[in-house]
Amino acid sequence: MTQVSERILILDGASLPGREQVGNKAASIAQMRALGLPVPPAFVLPIDECRRYHAAGGELDAEAWAAVRAGIEHLERETGRSFGDPASPLLVSVRSAAAISMPGMMDTVLNLGMTDALERGLAALSGDPGFARDTHARFCHEFGHIVLGADVDPGDDPAAVCAAVLKDTGQAVPGDPWEQLRAAIHAVFGSWSSRRAVAYRRHWGIPEDGGTAVVVQAMAFGNLGGRSGTGVVFTRNPLTGAPEVYGEWLAGGQGEDVVSGTHDPRPVAELAEQLPELHAELMEAAQLLESERGDMQDIEFTIEAGRLYLLQTRTAKRSPLAAVRIAADLVREGVTGPEAALRQVSPEQVQAVLAPTLAPDTLAGAEVLARGTPACPGVSSGRAAPDARAGSGSGEGGPVVLVRPTTSPEDVDAMVEAVAVVTERGGATSHAAVVTRALGRPSVVGVGDGVTGGWVGSEVTVDGSGGVVYAGRLPTRQTDADDVPGLAELLGWARERSPVTVGEGVDEVRDLDGLGLRLEPDHPVDAATLEAGVHGARAVRGTVLNSPEGARAAIVAGVKTVVPLPGQRPEVLLLRLAQAGLED
Repeated sequence: MTQVSERILILDGASLPGREQVGNKAASIAQMRALGLPVPPAFVLPIDECRRYHAAGGELDAEAWAAVRAGIEHLERETGRSFGDPASPLLVSVRSAAAISMPGMMDTVLNLGMTDALERGLAALSGDPGFARDTHARFCHEFGHIVLGADVDPGDDPAAVCAAVLKDTGQAVPGDPWEQLRAAIHAVFGSWSSRRAVAYRRHWGIPEDGGTAVVVQAMAFGNLGGRSGTGVVFTRNPLTGAPEVYGEWLAGGQGEDVVSGTHDPRPVAELAEQLPELHAELMEAAQLLESERGDMQDIEFTIEAGRLYLLQTRTAKRSPLAAVRIAADLVREGVTGPEAALRQVSPEQVQAVLAPTLAPDTLAGAEVLARGTPACPGVSSGRAAPDARAGSGSGEGGPVVLVRPTTSPEDVDAMVEAVAVVTERGGATSHAAVVTRALGRPSVVGVGDGVTGGWVGSEVTVDGSGGVVYAGRLPTRQTDADDVPGLAELLGWARERSPVTVGEGVDEVRDLDGLGLRLEPDHPVDAATLEAGVHGARAVRGTVLNSPEGARAAIVAGVKTVVPLPGQRPEVLLLRLAQAGLED
């Protein structure tokens, strides 16, 4: 890592900064460069700069801005191009990089540095005026939307898009690349405090005092000619956990086209048919990254005029079913050990894979409303609602299935509240698919334009495993641990390591709920009170035991047995106790 300023870090792989310092994205760029993988040059404003930015009232200080300019000079040396120079234009992306992955929650601006003069220069350099015009129009729309808050449609005429932004916001897209860069960095730092990011952190218990780094990286153009495109690959199937590369590829596109769900990409296997040598290079890089990082990876890539570039890699979000299988497979393959596997799977994921499934004898007569791409396994039923608050304003109670043409980060609140999600557009790596997998919400995407319009107010059942939406509420059946690949092995390792057994038939069981030590949302039980309530008991039961605090208290107090309450899955309690034991 070359140091050109105390306020930025150059991500050249010479040394590897920690994610707590520069965020996941920046740390992964440095690691990929160290491995010799093809990654566009980049620098990062560390997470501390985000804290400084907010403490200063939302402004970069003079020293930080000087450091940014030094970072751009480094990119110029690496690429042989010049920022703001029509004769040899350097364009950059400005992206967030939090220490804890928050996919789609914060802002990104691509193609930054574009102006009318640079469009002409890029057209001359590439020999493709259509590419230059498309890139300029993309920048005008994205900058207008992300930085200026414009609500305008994308288009292929940069002048028309900029005029629409000006009309909608009263602000013009800057013609000075340096002004664009400063404003975009402000926007990315500011997005840490956006409503959608705050909602995501609240749901996942991510601390509010973290912040995000900002990565500035030379652009790779997936929209440059026939041998270009963009995509996302997972080193294993994020739906089932099967040990097979899974992903999507969009010829002639840029990254936002894939993750936004506004385009329908093709399976990455088709890249092997179109550009076999690049597909082979991508597969080799994917295998190397999973081996180096010891877990399934989610890799963003771009192909520019027949050359592969990797933009980032991160530990992949996965469905609960996939989480269990992958954890067990990684132990079986010698990549990790049993204790690592126990830490990789959450009790909530085990709860999800043991959730009821559709009873086979009900499917023969069930009415199929739509078929699409399965995005997150599971089955849930509820009333279909398209509004941003998951139908909460309709006056009707009960569980809600969120149905929309597509989803965006602004819909995270609704997705948290909904029991399932259905979108008309998008693929397996769209925003809806990624977020629902993280939430464990059954989801089906890409059911077709206009398909969900007639469902509003009706009861539907979403089968996220099969990619099918049925009319009405369908009966389900119980799931056993042996039905879930990898779960039996995981539970065996949990039994070996848990200091407390989980079982029935125990005399003198202390009921913690009856003592008022009940697990309730937003009302945590005081640790001292909890330990006092558990102290001296050989066997206990209660809702609070299905929390990290409750499990730790039982272990500290020397409890020998936890007895499940009616409806509590013993497998979930067992994993919770085993994880608490690993912490000691």
